[in-house]
Amino acid sequence: MDLAIKLIVLLPLLAAAIAGLFCRVIGDRPAQIVTCAALLISAALSILVFVNIGFGHEKMFVVPITSWISSGTLDVSWSLRVDTLTAVMLIVVTGVSSMVHVYSVGYMAEDPSIPRFMSYLSLFTFFMLMLVTSDNLVQLFFGWEGVGLASYLLIGFWYDRPSANAAAIKAFIVNRVGDFGFALGIFAVWMLSGSIGFNDIFAKAPQMAAGHFMFLGKEVPALETACLLLFVGAMGKSAQLGLHTWLPDAMEGPTPVSALIHAATMVTAGVFMVCRLSPLFEMAPLASSVVTLVGAATAFFAATIGLTQFDIKRVIAYSTCSQLGYMFFAAGVGAYSAAMFHLMTHAFFKALLFLGSGSVIHCLHHEQDMRLMGGVKEKAPQTFILMWIGTLALAGIGVPFIMGHGIGFAGFHSKDSILEAAYGAHSTVGAIAFWLGVIGAFMTAFYSTRLMFMTFYGTYRGDHHTWDHAHESPAVMLIPLYVLAAGALLSGVVAYGWFVGEDWEHFWGTSIAVKATEHIIHAMHEVDVWVKLLPLVAAVGGIALSYYYYVVNPEMPARTIRAFKPLYTLFYNKWYFDELYDAVLVQPTLAIGRVFWKKGDGATIDGLGPDGIAARSQDLAGVLSRFQSGYLYHYAFVMLIGVAALVSYFMLFVR
Repeated sequence: MDLAIKLIVLLPLLAAAIAGLFCRVIGDRPAQIVTCAALLISAALSILVFVNIGFGHEKMFVVPITSWISSGTLDVSWSLRVDTLTAVMLIVVTGVSSMVHVYSVGYMAEDPSIPRFMSYLSLFTFFMLMLVTSDNLVQLFFGWEGVGLASYLLIGFWYDRPSANAAAIKAFIVNRVGDFGFALGIFAVWMLSGSIGFNDIFAKAPQMAAGHFMFLGKEVPALETACLLLFVGAMGKSAQLGLHTWLPDAMEGPTPVSALIHAATMVTAGVFMVCRLSPLFEMAPLASSVVTLVGAATAFFAATIGLTQFDIKRVIAYSTCSQLGYMFFAAGVGAYSAAMFHLMTHAFFKALLFLGSGSVIHCLHHEQDMRLMGGVKEKAPQTFILMWIGTLALAGIGVPFIMGHGIGFAGFHSKDSILEAAYGAHSTVGAIAFWLGVIGAFMTAFYSTRLMFMTFYGTYRGDHHTWDHAHESPAVMLIPLYVLAAGALLSGVVAYGWFVGEDWEHFWGTSIAVKATEHIIHAMHEVDVWVKLLPLVAAVGGIALSYYYYVVNPEMPARTIRAFKPLYTLFYNKWYFDELYDAVLVQPTLAIGRVFWKKGDGATIDGLGPDGIAARSQDLAGVLSRFQSGYLYHYAFVMLIGVAALVSYFMLFVR
């Protein structure tokens, strides 16, 4: 088992090094083979680890690697921690990443930098695996910053495009804001517990919860503050309201990057971190309430924007942002297992939708505007069917009360579990999250099927030359879609009992907060029937309204826009968050920088320093150069004046 765990983590790093460092020697195809093979092996080993951990008797392994940092009382070892929480993340990360690697063989076939792209993908996967297998906060922070670096490289992969460079920089800077809070949270935990190892921290959680410290003359609860700071890091990495602006711009990267970053890996790091630290958050009720409210607001907010977007990838990106909100408010009410359940199912159907959209873009020769699509099911019938599976999974369609809890697509089981948990919490923040989540479910069903109707139904609205050459994607791109579609179909019904059903206690062990999970799972199973039915009714209603708007009566969208023009403008312009940040933060910062540059650095430092001295030296040299005329009588005259000056000096001052 130890060897399998080490190979899972290290194989992607080895593949990244081979493809990146020896690309000119081995060429494109060997780089693809090495990286794809490494990830497929890691995925197979992850399934083995998942079975042994989730259904075995030993629920946690810690595999020591080496000593890392030793300074005073701080002793950080490099170890790989594998429990059920980690095992779930291993199959999600390696499963989706391996499919993205295989898909990229076809999608990036004409790109001139294939080895570099494959190397970046594998490097990103390595850092994500380091994050989910971390045994302490410092190691977690290493993987956390590593995925930030790799995402910068992937989003800006096409560095000759200014928009891609701007998106990469934006993602990097916005995440630094969140990471600053995360680092402060780690410092606070170290200060309170004297340790950064998870086992020690969790053992001291009751002691930390009783602690306070003084801030601006007021007594502040220590653990609440630490958890809030840690959550700021999760807000940045998982694109929650306020630090979400980088996520849609990240669509400037190649489509496989969108699937990898936005489906199963980087954006779910914040959810994983909150669940990993659930023993702390369950003792910090204020911080948990903040997590709930921010998650619920994000689920609603991002869904409103998804209603109005026309770029096929941006619609799915805002859907990701919204679904991450569901995961967070599940964690906020204590339903950590439900949050991880939705994380797992979401990884399959969202990767399917992203890669399916890439198949559409490939079919239509890089067209991404849904207004210039239509009737694509004629040219790409397999992509059409596969994307419907992902869409119905995202909308949460199923049949309730069959086999006890119902049967349906993956999102039906996981999203409904979250909404039932929010209602079952019987708290004000839980009720807010429930109702915003139900409204979000309606909007999710509407905009996800809107994408399908605008893309695949009706008549083609784009360039007819493009239509004449449109074609279905090759097998190397379709096979990963079929694998992900199987996950979107089956993962919910298969895993329900393990994650939130009768087997949850044996499955999860102590990898998440047991008391909070036990309470909320009992509560979610006791909710009224209407609570279980309402999300499905909302989803079906959203699909029906979308069908009426975009198939039965295509004039309705334009009429609705005219009727609700201010509201549509607000949603279409993403609630003006980018403009607000630009006006409040970016432009004042640029103005201050311009003043320091022009007045401070240019006029003062350079003007009085090197530039000023150089200018005065040049002026003096110009004056002295006038005496170098080349005429002998000029030199004799100067010498005569000099002699006269010396004689006068001695006569007047020397006695």
